[in-house]
Amino acid sequence: MQTTLPKGSKKLMNAWAFYDWANSVYPLVISSAIFPLYFGFLFPKETPDVQFLGYDFKATALISFVTAFAFLVVAFISPFLSGIADFVGNKKRFLQFFCFLGASSCIGMYWFTVDNIYFGITCFFFGLIGFWGSLVFYNSYLPDIAFTEQQDGLSARGYSMGYIGSVILLLICLYLILSKEGVEALEMMKVSFALTGVWWLLFSQYAFYYLPKGNKNADKITKDILLSGFRELKKVKNELLKHLSLSRYLAAFFVYSMAVQTVMLVATYFGEQEINWADTEEKTKGLIISILVIQLVAVLGAIVTAKLSNKFGNIKTLIVINSIWVVICVCAYFVTEPIHFYVTACFVGLVMGGIQALSRSTYSKFLPKTEDTTSFFSFYDVAEKIGIVIGMCVYGLIDQITGSMRNSIVFLAVFFIVGVLLLFRVPKSVPKE
Repeated sequence: MQTTLPKGSKKLMNAWAFYDWANSVYPLVISSAIFPLYFGFLFPKETPDVQFLGYDFKATALISFVTAFAFLVVAFISPFLSGIADFVGNKKRFLQFFCFLGASSCIGMYWFTVDNIYFGITCFFFGLIGFWGSLVFYNSYLPDIAFTEQQDGLSARGYSMGYIGSVILLLICLYLILSKEGVEALEMMKVSFALTGVWWLLFSQYAFYYLPKGNKNADKITKDILLSGFRELKKVKNELLKHLSLSRYLAAFFVYSMAVQTVMLVATYFGEQEINWADTEEKTKGLIISILVIQLVAVLGAIVTAKLSNKFGNIKTLIVINSIWVVICVCAYFVTEPIHFYVTACFVGLVMGGIQALSRSTYSKFLPKTEDTTSFFSFYDVAEKIGIVIGMCVYGLIDQITGSMRNSIVFLAVFFIVGVLLLFRVPKSVPKE
């Protein structure tokens, strides 16, 4: 019989962090590396438009629209889920449900073929929802299992474990794919999807065994519980209007975050479609190595950005980073050769890690004195996801109309430029503790 572990228990906290090891393979192996590569082989640049739901789509535009719709669904259901996470008596079941949904969708993507596109796109769609939906309940466990002074360290441990686990599986997949050629290599990419789902499902069991069922202050879901998340968001919106600095910063973040998140989601598709690779093997190896480079350099970027913000201030540093993003988007329009792509990937990693880390910490520093930080970050999270929806739709629409991802990438510079202009309206220093 399972023993309920006390709050702050080392074993309990390790079990929670281990879910990061389990689920972080999805964003790296599926979203960033292997699936964009496989999708590009199924639908090369010269292929005719793909017919889907009675309409003709450019393949890369189609995946942008599907991704945008998935994030729209997540943005809409997140307040429902956060309300459940706060009050329901067995939130572990919800975490398990979304884990199973995401993992089984990854396994289902093994059967993604040109002739089976509806099933494949459906699995891709529910994989996204499974991953992001599970995070709502996973993150809500943090204050339940760790004391305040333990939470920062435990959160960092989870991210570290997730990074290590996902890189290990990506390297295994890379070995499997590069050990084959032609059709067999494509088969190994499909095997990689299944491995991701199995890894996610298998390793999450350790977390599920030790995590408590959840809060005991409610034994059923009511209408009030379902709508509590929306009420919290409305309360935060009203509070934002009272704090000019915070509302101005959030407006700037919303705009430039559209472009940041879109670049992260489409970078591999761009590299697969627009770069003059010598052959299939160079393309496969080059794209996956680029993703690993971005991951590694992003860590360095976060550290460097933290030091710069300490010296020059958060807002000034964000203005500089967004300006660098403008240059990257413009330069990407002219990127054609692998060496150009590698160099661009290094710069993307450097500013990607920096802007994500600094954006969240800057928002935290601008928050008014309140005990209800969860609601404020829920608002931040929903704003970020809606930004992704807009960014991906704009990117996909330009790609669809013009027939070139280069036009879409260079247009993203507009979001960064507007973001810089809005940041100039924010006080250059953040409130002191």
